[in-house]
Amino acid sequence: MDQLMAIRAFARVVEAGNFTRAADSLDMPNATLSKLVQDLEAHLGIRLLQRTTRRVTVTPEGQAYYEKTQRILRDLEDIDASFNAARGKPHGTLRIDVGGSTASDVLIPALPDFIARYPDIRLDLGVADRAVDLISDNVDCVIRGGPLNDSSLIARHIGYATLITCATPGYLKHYGVPAYPDELKNGHRLISYLSPQTGRAFPFRFEREGEKSEIKAEYRVGVNESNAHLAAALAGLGIVQTFTYATEPYLRRGELVEILVPWRPARYPFHVVYPQNRYVTQRLRVFISWLQEMFPARVDP
Repeated sequence: MDQLMAIRAFARVVEAGNFTRAADSLDMPNATLSKLVQDLEAHLGIRLLQRTTRRVTVTPEGQAYYEKTQRILRDLEDIDASFNAARGKPHGTLRIDVGGSTASDVLIPALPDFIARYPDIRLDLGVADRAVDLISDNVDCVIRGGPLNDSSLIARHIGYATLITCATPGYLKHYGVPAYPDELKNGHRLISYLSPQTGRAFPFRFEREGEKSEIKAEYRVGVNESNAHLAAALAGLGIVQTFTYATEPYLRRGELVEILVPWRPARYPFHVVYPQNRYVTQRLRVFISWLQEMFPARVDP
């Protein structure tokens, strides 16, 4: 039995919550992973996992073994990282989750620079506005905007983005240009961004001279994906509030027009987030440093 591989397999089952996702994250057949865990249990003479047809739970002995072996695995990763750092070549796979418009408008256009700097790092991008579970989905980090409420995660601030309110010239010609935020409640068609988690519409936010307000008027169209959200505005379906980094080329070509400029809301914070109990590899360190350098220059120059 390869005990180190068996320990890694067991740890991934604990983190993923089931054998299938653990096997997928380790790129091995389910049967192979199951055999590794069984061999480890036989070697130790204890039951690490309690299996049923619906779920896998960790036994008290398994939880204790997981916590102790995690320290060993982190020490091994630290040793590996020290030698990699000495060679100056971070390598391996980095799994990143990022929202749709942030991926297409900010991250992906900048990636040639990162790849040129770190050619031995392979990137797996998960692109979706819906939040993932960093532990069970085996994701190294996520890039997200807005407030962060999960105390089990570590967040590194990477910059701010600017929210603007806009619509197509055709829409504004037909419905008029609102002079004040409250006018959005009177006959205007709003395109709301719907939370991928809850399905609720985010309010339109405004701020002027320190005074903040929100508009929660009934929307005509709701969209829960950021690229499609912008596409709805470009189709002339109504007024949208979104980020300047997504709208900039359309504003420049006159396909969208910013409105309510004096009431732009406060800048929106963005963070790169990762689990606090996971070892920070050299490849993740250099990616975070690169993000902190790149992101402000691309979204709020």
